[in-house]
Amino acid sequence: MPDEQVSKEQEIYAQRLEKAQKWRDAGFNPYGNGYTPRHLAGEIGTRHEGQSAEELEKAGPPTYDVAGRIILLRSFGKMAFLKLRDRTGELQVQLKKDVLGEGYELLKHLDAGDFVAAEGPLIRTKTGELTIVAQRFTPLTKSLLPLPEKWHGLTDVEVRYRQRYLDLVANPEVKDVFLKRNRLVRYIREFLDARGFIEVETPMMHPLVSGAAARPFVTHHNALDIDLFMRIAPELYLKRLVVGGLERVYEINRNFRNEGISTRHNPEFTMLEFYQAYATYEDLMDLTEEMISGAARAVTGDTKVVYQGQELDFSKGWKRVSMADAIREKVPSLAPEDFQDAEKLRAVALEKMHVQAERTAAMTMNAGELMGVLFEQHAEGTLVQPTFITHFPTAVSPLARRNDEHPEITDRFELFVAGREIANAFSELNDPLDQKGRFLAQLEAKQRGQAETMDYDEDYIRALEHGLPPTAGEGIGIDRLAMLFTDAPSIRDVILFPLLKPLPR
Repeated sequence: MPDEQVSKEQEIYAQRLEKAQKWRDAGFNPYGNGYTPRHLAGEIGTRHEGQSAEELEKAGPPTYDVAGRIILLRSFGKMAFLKLRDRTGELQVQLKKDVLGEGYELLKHLDAGDFVAAEGPLIRTKTGELTIVAQRFTPLTKSLLPLPEKWHGLTDVEVRYRQRYLDLVANPEVKDVFLKRNRLVRYIREFLDARGFIEVETPMMHPLVSGAAARPFVTHHNALDIDLFMRIAPELYLKRLVVGGLERVYEINRNFRNEGISTRHNPEFTMLEFYQAYATYEDLMDLTEEMISGAARAVTGDTKVVYQGQELDFSKGWKRVSMADAIREKVPSLAPEDFQDAEKLRAVALEKMHVQAERTAAMTMNAGELMGVLFEQHAEGTLVQPTFITHFPTAVSPLARRNDEHPEITDRFELFVAGREIANAFSELNDPLDQKGRFLAQLEAKQRGQAETMDYDEDYIRALEHGLPPTAGEGIGIDRLAMLFTDAPSIRDVILFPLLKPLPR
């Protein structure tokens, strides 16, 4: 921050401290408590939206009591106008010296950003604006720092994320983003509750790295003197509950992955995970299509949503394509039988790899792992409309059930929209012997140098040995879904307090 700006801010701070003392001198605690307004600005506006000044006067002006932050202050000598904002909207308040008497002198000690309360009759001014004529006026909270300038606002993206409280004040459309996110989560809960699912909470700290292939955050429990991992997914705990008889469960909560930060990734993010006994991955495709289509309508009012200039159609009838077919559509030189040939797949994958570390890793990958790489290279970014990609290789699906006819692939799908993954689901692997082998393969991959692998979870194997009924499960990224429904270009726009690089000292 430039020295001149710091000096100006310090000057404003000192002036406002003096004004806070003036409040005290007048008998008002600038940081008091206990005032509860009886009415809300937005509700008042809605109730009297169609009434003219004459109609309000004829009916006998109703009296209202509101409180909020001063967004705008204009003084005209013996009269002043304040624009107050509360959680529902904004409303104008008129202060008149001949009505408030000595109380009007407090106007000199008010600033934009202060919280005040006003009570009085509602009128419509000559300019047509609904206005409370204050007969009682109460200062509530003194702000010591100024709001962002009216015309320039809070436009620095980095400052907006770091000071979200100011972002919400200065940019009302930001509040709408998070109200839509709230509607999204509420709709999902209602949708699943109506279908017999039970919401649960599972541990955030795990003794093992489990539930997904990702790099974890590590912490330490002093009393037990053990390392714990912030969870990368709740999957194995939720499936333990299905073993225990909770046949339909879900959790909406945080996951933590020690990975890079980008417009699509935040190390701390919100996931919906749900599991349904006696269902297949195909059943979950139908359920997912119904749920997200309904969510689009609930949040935006339509199943057609514009995202970053592209119209996305969430109405039912989404395309379903196998991973192999999605790759072959972009790399027609590959024949179906080539997906069993690691050397042929490696040669194609290396064409787009220019980082030596990636090329080195590719040299030890098997056919299934290379198939996943080719999908990311050629197909993933082209999937704009909602599309289910099915039949992932077993090698990259350590928790998914093998396909009965083709054991090298699994009964799994991922949902892609606007070129990014939104959901991941599969028929669950409930064969304890197969699962044991998959865990051992993950340990082997870790020994080969792969960082994002899972540990061997002996207790989970024990749970499977007690019997997991035929089950399908799914994870949906709430943040990414919120991005689509709010036209947000970055995941940071839909997370109230995203992780940011520390400022230099």
